Amino acid sequence: MANVLPAEKRLRVLAALVDGNSVRATERMTGVQQRTIRRFALALGQGAERLHNRLVRDLRCVLVQVDEIWGYVQKKQARVTPADAADVGEAYTFVAMDTLSRLVIAYRVGKRDQETTDAFIADLRTRLLVMPQLTSDGFAPYVQAVGTSFGTSIDYMQTVKNYRSGSRGRRDDDHRYEPPRDPFITKSVVFGAPDPKKASTAYVERLNGTTRHQNGRMRRLCLAFSKRIEHHRASVALTYSYYNLCHVVKTLRVTPAMQAGLTDHVWSLDELMEALLAEGETAAPEAQPLSHSEPSAPARPLPGGRGFLRLVTEPTPALKRPQRHPEPPPSAPPVQAAPPPPVEAPRRPVQLDLFDLGKPPTSEG
Repeated sequence: MANVLPAEKRLRVLAALVDGNSVRATERMTGVQQRTIRRFALALGQGAERLHNRLVRDLRCVLVQVDEIWGYVQKKQARVTPADAADVGEAYTFVAMDTLSRLVIAYRVGKRDQETTDAFIADLRTRLLVMPQLTSDGFAPYVQAVGTSFGTSIDYMQTVKNYRSGSRGRRDDDHRYEPPRDPFITKSVVFGAPDPKKASTAYVERLNGTTRHQNGRMRRLCLAFSKRIEHHRASVALTYSYYNLCHVVKTLRVTPAMQAGLTDHVWSLDELMEALLAEGETAAPEAQPLSHSEPSAPARPLPGGRGFLRLVTEPTPALKRPQRHPEPPPSAPPVQAAPPPPVEAPRRPVQLDLFDLGKPPTSEG
């Protein structure tokens, strides 16, 4: 690329792309032709994938959050026809984040189906050395994917947000993009015995907002979408590499890579660009045996390194749930039968005297 663009031009293009600008906006800002920008962005994204495979591996993350970000390629899913290619339409980005360091551990671009979910969770499994506590939303394919890659000994919990809907919900112009401030969250245990207080998707959802700010192709109601799936994947890889190595988290005052121990300084754009363009082919990490982190609560190790048997000091979430079976209604008091009518004594026949009408009748014959 050195014989195509000067170093200063390439740096300006990179700065514009990681700041959320589209290709056309980058062309207006830098004076570089669109095709050159697309080729350069594709080379940067492919280098970012190789750099991510080399740096982000053998991690000891004990709290992991996963989520999906909506996006599309060429056209939205409602406009897709049978004549379009399989990659056209919705393109979700699955992302896994370390809660403590805010590091993006793994990501995968594809359809929101079981196949993409399995590949994403399997990639997350290959980058870890410690069995984490995993938290996700209520997306059903996560259960099978997590059980296949991590087994049932993982501490896995799902958090579901029940937003308001119907006539009681918000119906103003921005109700689709600004959910209620205090939604009702339902937490349910899937595998293991996770700590409900640590189970949340707040950090990864905050990451989604940062990602949409730094990647214009993933914004809503925007024309900066990708026309091909390979360019969309390259833009996602470039965004997460910039986030891990160059983005300083305000609450941590360091980059996620520094907090995770992958580097010791904040990378500049010059350093990032040189590393992306010079990065060679790197094999994807392979799954290593996972060790269980010892819980802080009293516990007893299980044989074979299968985890720990924790001492439960309070009712589990399953016991706290209200009973679904309604109690039978109270039985009504027995109805007392009506007393039988009184039995009248039989009357004796009376002989009437037909000849003496003035004489009162007697009972004698």
